[in-house]
Amino acid sequence: MNRRFPLSLAALTLAAPVLFSAVPTTAQDDPAPKMDAAKPAAPVAQTRTRDLVGTFGGQRIGYRATIADTILSDDAGKSEAVIVTTSYIKTPADPSRPVFFIYNGGPGSGSVWLQMGAFGPKRVAIPSDAKDDGAPPYPLLDNPDSLLDVADLVFIDPPGTGFSHLTQGTDPKKYYGLRQDGRAVAKVIRLWLNDNARWSSPKYLGGESYGTTRTAMVADELEGGTYNDVGLNGLILISTILDFAGREPTPGNEMAYIVTLPNMAAAAYFHGKVEAPSVEAIVEEARHFAIGPFATALLKGQDLPAEERATVRRELARLTGLSETYLDQADLRVTDQRYYKELLRDRGQTIGRLDARYTGTDFDNAGETPDNDPSFYGIDAGYTAAINVWAREGLGYETTREYQSIGREPGQNWDWSLGGQGRSAYLNVAPLIGQALRQNSDLRVFNAQGYYDFATPFFGAEYSLKRTGIPQDRITWKYYGAGHMMYVRDDDRAQLSADIRAFIRAR
Repeated sequence: MNRRFPLSLAALTLAAPVLFSAVPTTAQDDPAPKMDAAKPAAPVAQTRTRDLVGTFGGQRIGYRATIADTILSDDAGKSEAVIVTTSYIKTPADPSRPVFFIYNGGPGSGSVWLQMGAFGPKRVAIPSDAKDDGAPPYPLLDNPDSLLDVADLVFIDPPGTGFSHLTQGTDPKKYYGLRQDGRAVAKVIRLWLNDNARWSSPKYLGGESYGTTRTAMVADELEGGTYNDVGLNGLILISTILDFAGREPTPGNEMAYIVTLPNMAAAAYFHGKVEAPSVEAIVEEARHFAIGPFATALLKGQDLPAEERATVRRELARLTGLSETYLDQADLRVTDQRYYKELLRDRGQTIGRLDARYTGTDFDNAGETPDNDPSFYGIDAGYTAAINVWAREGLGYETTREYQSIGREPGQNWDWSLGGQGRSAYLNVAPLIGQALRQNSDLRVFNAQGYYDFATPFFGAEYSLKRTGIPQDRITWKYYGAGHMMYVRDDDRAQLSADIRAFIRAR
């Protein structure tokens, strides 16, 4: 990994001397209105811009980078939330160019991951081979895989993430929830379209992880909600989670074991616990077994005959790399948490949740679940450093707030209800995507999945998007040889970029 340039403003200037010279910083500088001393001052929106140049998709492109505050207010005009967006617009501006609105997930995650790891004009350099990113400095590099050659990019940090925040006195219940968050992000998009005169642009919407859930909600707000005013050209789903019941291994819910089995086979293959011609081959075997003999066995419960149980257990051991004894003790139902600890117990290692290629070492080897996720602590420091350097030094954003890569407050206070059903009952937003496809004949969906992602299993995405009411002829499926954030692997980042680039160009 190239580490010639430490992640600092001095290094950025050295690496690209024209980086900060073209356009002076601009900001809204109207003085704040005088307020009653007993009331908090209304927030004043901040805007910072830079005119920059880079090479993306093989094209040399000039672009304007803008980090800006969008203030959301209630019906009475009281400020409730400050939402920060970072946009990259090719210059000169072209109102007919596609625009791609991007966010991450959580809920409570800032857009740092997709911005500094995949699609922004700069990216943080971390190891591509599933190794820990270690200590700083973390190089900030030009990103030729950015999508700026085919679309303008708008990264949105939803309420409570990144630098975005609720104003003093705002009830979190108004913003922290499935419908509330979707409505807020949709409002930010409408305001951005107004401010930038982009209503006629082809529009793409997408995110990662819970960001795919958010995409279903925002699309419903834009196309199927009260206003139905923003037509969309494409939904770009990365590491998809739409049907949450498939991720809850509560007693009696057998789908949680069915949808994670192909991930276990992929992880076992990667770590040399099973033999197969390729990860694609072992995954295909696992798909057929999971939805066939394995699902049948689980659904039979205690009526499962001993001979059938033995046959299923034997094949399950071959696919997962676990012993038949362990599988028997687990009653054929191994949770993903147990699997992280058990697969490489003989080596004294655990595997990652976000990316099973990563390995970690726990305090001891006796427990049944890992101490932590090595695929998260292996990358998080580099990304957080990168966004702070780029936003504060590279783009000139001024704030005393900490950047919330993973915001605690939204995650702790999230309202999971949808139409009277809470997440603990049965939460599935995939029908909203089906509705959007049926009501917009030009809308298409791009779905990207990593084989080694246990957080949002690829088989779960297939299960949720292949159900009744979802047109299949406008869904593009792509798979990658890494995990949840497949772009941490250099080859996958380049391939993901190429695949999305082709998807946008195919409109």
